[in-house]
Amino acid sequence: MRARLSTTFRSLTVRNYRLFAGGQLIKLIGVWMMYVAQDWLVLELSNDSPTALGLVTALQFVPVMLLTLYAGTLADRFDKRTLLMVSNGAWAVLAIMQAVLIATGVIELWHIMIFAGLLGVAQAIETPVRQAFVSELVGKPLLPNALSLSAATFQTARITGPAVAGVAIAWLGTGPVFLVSTVMAIAPVLMQARMIPSELHRPELLPRDERAEAKVVDGLRYVRTRHDLLLPMVMMFVIAMFGYNFQLTLALLAKTVFATGAATFGLFNTALAVGSLAGALAGTARKGRPSVYLLLAAAVAFGLLAIAVGFAPTKWLVLLLLVPTGFSTVFLGQAANQRVQLGVDGAFRGRVMALYVLIFLGTAPIGSMVISWIAENFGAAASIWLGGVVSLLAALAALVWQLRHAGDRLAFQARPMPRVRVVHAESVVAA
Repeated sequence: MRARLSTTFRSLTVRNYRLFAGGQLIKLIGVWMMYVAQDWLVLELSNDSPTALGLVTALQFVPVMLLTLYAGTLADRFDKRTLLMVSNGAWAVLAIMQAVLIATGVIELWHIMIFAGLLGVAQAIETPVRQAFVSELVGKPLLPNALSLSAATFQTARITGPAVAGVAIAWLGTGPVFLVSTVMAIAPVLMQARMIPSELHRPELLPRDERAEAKVVDGLRYVRTRHDLLLPMVMMFVIAMFGYNFQLTLALLAKTVFATGAATFGLFNTALAVGSLAGALAGTARKGRPSVYLLLAAAVAFGLLAIAVGFAPTKWLVLLLLVPTGFSTVFLGQAANQRVQLGVDGAFRGRVMALYVLIFLGTAPIGSMVISWIAENFGAAASIWLGGVVSLLAALAALVWQLRHAGDRLAFQARPMPRVRVVHAESVVAA
């Protein structure tokens, strides 16, 4: 057990990473509390309108579509630590302003929409820079473990934040929840200020004159010539757009399908986050780049589980299914992230990770509007299982694409246990 724990948390031996992870954990707990309270407040102000909730969700991510690629060039040009301090500071100021309006009782739906867009701007800058910054904190040997621990930090916040927010909203209302979350948003700035810049790993950065010439189009061309990067990005583009919409669909499922309150919504999020945390920790032992077929298997599993959640007839079955669904969601996302990060040259990491973030988060405005339209016309359950169907089809299409590109094939093995295995092209030639 001691050896397992030392392997799981080995990135925490690096002081700068400990500060980074601690600041992120505190902030993200507050962010998830704020998101849960915000979703509930939007439904209260809009008479349970899925369209209003979908519009607010979309506005959070529109800046990601517009600014993320540019933020990637900033990450390759300038000091990532400074960029993170500025963007996190801007997020904290905006969150405080919104909390004051809510606490004073003057908040209106259009206020929430404006703040959703402004907070999205801060997120659009912070996210790709943070993704690229992890490699500078620990170096490439510890990068798979650090990425998994960062995902575990995110999922720990998803467990704690929604659970606390659901109970707090029921007891105290949305105002106090927003106030607490804004105080927690300051933590990353304080932690990043305490880091030691000389201990960062920056050997792969471009020379200063070349950094000034870093362009978005160069990153796009780089990815286009790399099948091993292009496949996970294209597949995750579809899955993130139609399958990763639980922030929207679980609120609607709790309120409109099962006619329950904020506490059940919090339980749904917590069940999903428990599985997600397990999925994140499952990747901490990984020391190298995950295989493409592991990635594809995780995508197939996610699609099947999302379909099952959509067809679940009771809230208790939904709770049960959300645990493995959360596991597959994060295991898939981490496998894709690690496959991209561990396959990219350091000089292009900021721009490539910006493209990955754009695919992962920037599709949310389109996806949330499509999913909210489906929920409005066919019900919240349909929006979940249809997202699962699209995700499954994307995974199967990616599998066919990979098999044809590599010349591999699938074979069914009945004994000693039934399973599907990949027969690689080189094995066939050798035989």
